[in-house]
Amino acid sequence: MSILSTVTRMYLTRSFRPFVFTDRNDSSVEYQDLVNLGLYVHIPFCRSICQFCPYCKMQYVPDLADRYMDALMHEIDLVCSGKERRKVTSLYFGGGSPALLSDRTGEVVKKLGTYFDIEEGMGIELHPSDLQEDILGSLKMAGIDRVSIGIQSFNNKYQHILGRKKIDTDHLSRILSDFSFDTVSMDFIFALPGQSFADLKADLDMAFALGANHVAIYPFIDFAFTKNEIGEMKKDEKRKLLDQTTRYLLDKGCVRKSIWTFASQKDAGYSSMTRDNFLGFGCSATTLLLDSFKINTFSVEEYIRRVHDHRLPTSLTIKFSLRQRMIYYLFWTLYGNEMRVSDFEAFFGEDFYRFYGLEFRVAEKLGLLEEKDGTYSMTLKGAFYYHHYESFYTYSYIDKMWGIMSREAFPKRIKL
Repeated sequence: MSILSTVTRMYLTRSFRPFVFTDRNDSSVEYQDLVNLGLYVHIPFCRSICQFCPYCKMQYVPDLADRYMDALMHEIDLVCSGKERRKVTSLYFGGGSPALLSDRTGEVVKKLGTYFDIEEGMGIELHPSDLQEDILGSLKMAGIDRVSIGIQSFNNKYQHILGRKKIDTDHLSRILSDFSFDTVSMDFIFALPGQSFADLKADLDMAFALGANHVAIYPFIDFAFTKNEIGEMKKDEKRKLLDQTTRYLLDKGCVRKSIWTFASQKDAGYSSMTRDNFLGFGCSATTLLLDSFKINTFSVEEYIRRVHDHRLPTSLTIKFSLRQRMIYYLFWTLYGNEMRVSDFEAFFGEDFYRFYGLEFRVAEKLGLLEEKDGTYSMTLKGAFYYHHYESFYTYSYIDKMWGIMSREAFPKRIKL
């Protein structure tokens, strides 16, 4: 898999230069002139650890969690103090189970509000056990208007495979009717062993019946550094399942919002990653700037220690070449299911067709993309192969990097 990723990277970047992350420690983050800037906050604590989850997380310990939140406030000041107040698109809380600290969510929002005007809303990831009156009340008071609930499956068989508890759908329905959010998204994992279209359809139908107006169907990926023992579905079966599900949701009148997400209402949306630029706060959070990408340490204790020493908790940084940044832009823009040539050219100040016109014309000929009035959109075939290549990308880059960073708080150098 790494050979395919390497060859693709060299061709698209027109360079033998690998992706090199170093322990470069900048004293500041310059974001004032960036466009379409989003905010992300990572809360790593969980009630229990799901073995299939690859994200930075640890068991919830109240005292440690409070110390972490104090450090988080300080990191925000370290990054933002002295800079002019500016507008940002959105704010998302991820984890972990960030609602475990729902009583301090408003504190974080207020702190960020001293530096930013958030224009398009605030979202948070929820575990089904977070759907309690006191938690949702705190989130509403903090200004949260979008929630993403990690259901994974309503099916008892798959809940057991994933190590999750049975979901009380009656309670879920009642609580969601009592608390109004602009977007109620429910996440599901597809391509689990033996999973059929009927299984996935039942999950999605249940989601909409319970009050969701947005669903996400993420492919199961077996990360090497997790303790997961679930097998992966074969490629042909996976494609058939994804195509059937996509056609079903589109026939129901849903709008495809990204490769994996669909909305029953046009204005419903939930995505913490499809921003041209973003600032990340908290352990393992990433920051994307015009010419670089930064990753905070994965260690909670080292994160707290570094911030209390009045130093940014950045663990690794990559300085992009122009084509590397373009590839990153195209990869995540197409995750949103379409790419406007005018947006690319406005962002980079370069002629799109001079850099990637040939590749996009070939993709059209292969039936992966469709072009209309300067906008490229994914076909069903294109969406599947995006996922298929993403698997190579994940195993070659993300799996390796996260594996190292979960073991080393501040590695000196990683070459991918």
